[in-house]
Amino acid sequence: MFRFLLVRIASAIPVLLVLSVATFAIIQAPPGDYSDYIRSQLINQGGASYEEAEAQAQAYRKEHGLDRPMAVQYVNWMTGILTRGDFGHSLYYNKPVADVVGERLPRTLVLALVCHILASVIGISFGIIAATRQYSWIDSLLSTVAFLGMTVPRFLMALIIVYMLVFHFNVSEINSFHSARYGGAPWSWGKFVDLVKHVWPVVAIATFGGLAYNMRVMRGNLLDTLNAQYVETARAKGLSEGAVVMRHAVPNALHPLIMYQGVVLPYMLTGEIETAIIFALPTVGPAIVGSMWVGDVYVTATFMLVLSATLILGNIIADLLLAALDPRVRLGGAPA
Repeated sequence: MFRFLLVRIASAIPVLLVLSVATFAIIQAPPGDYSDYIRSQLINQGGASYEEAEAQAQAYRKEHGLDRPMAVQYVNWMTGILTRGDFGHSLYYNKPVADVVGERLPRTLVLALVCHILASVIGISFGIIAATRQYSWIDSLLSTVAFLGMTVPRFLMALIIVYMLVFHFNVSEINSFHSARYGGAPWSWGKFVDLVKHVWPVVAIATFGGLAYNMRVMRGNLLDTLNAQYVETARAKGLSEGAVVMRHAVPNALHPLIMYQGVVLPYMLTGEIETAIIFALPTVGPAIVGSMWVGDVYVTATFMLVLSATLILGNIIADLLLAALDPRVRLGGAPA
C-alpha cells in the first residue's frame, strides 16, 4: 500500500507540471495584461491623457516583468514556487499570492467538505431507500429529486435564491459570512448561527448536485447487486432483509461511489465557486473572476494549480479507499 501511494504521488508531479503550463498559457492567451487595467484606471479615475496613462502602464509592465516573454514569466513563477514556496505577488490585491490563497482557500475547502459529507450521507441513504422500494411512490419522488439536481444549473438555483432572499424576504447581507455585529466578534453560538444563516444557500446548492449523483449511482448499482447470486444465497440462509442489504449488498454497491470520490471534491469545489460568485462571498470563486478580469495572472494561475492538485489528491484518496474496502484491489485484482 505504501509503495502504491509513493508511485501515485510521483506520477502526479509531471501531471501538475503539464497542467501548470497549460493553465498559464490559456490565462495569457487573451490580449492584454494588468498594465491595461492600470491604464484604464488612470484615464477613467485619474483624468490622465491616453499618452500619459500609456507611458505609466508601459513603465509598470517593465517594472513587474510583464513585458517579458510568456515562457520567461512561467519559468520565473515556477522557480519561485519550487525553490522558495513563492507563488508571486498579486498586482491587484498588492500582496503575496500565498496570502490571497491562504485567506480564501480554507473557506472554500471547508464549505466544499461540508457539502461533500452531506451529499454523500444523504445521497447514499436516499439511493438505498429508493432501491429497496423500487417503483414505489418514494422511489419516484426521490428519482425526481435526483433528476432535478443533475439537470438544473447551479448558478440558476443561486440566482433564484438571491432573488427570493432580496425581494421577498428583504435580506440585505448576502455577500459576507457574518452580519455586521458579528464581524469582529469572538466565536460564540450566536456567531455560528449567524454564519449558518449566511452560507446555507451555498451549502444547499452545492450539496444538491452531489446528492443527486450519489443517489442515482447508489440506486442503480444496488439494484444490480440485490439480484446477484451471493445475495440470494444470503437470503436462503435465513438472514433478514436488512442484514442482506446492509451487510452484503451495500458494501459491494459502494465501489462506483468510492471511485467517484476522485472527482467529487473538485465537483464540490466548482459548485461552491459557482454559487459563491453569485452571492459574492469572499472565497475562491470571486477571487478567480476578479483576477481574470484585471489580468492578475499569478493569482488565477495559482488557484488553478491548487484546484488541479485537489483533483489529483482526490483520485489518490479514492484509490486508497477502494483498496481498503476491496481486498481484491490490494492483491492486484480488479473489483467485480
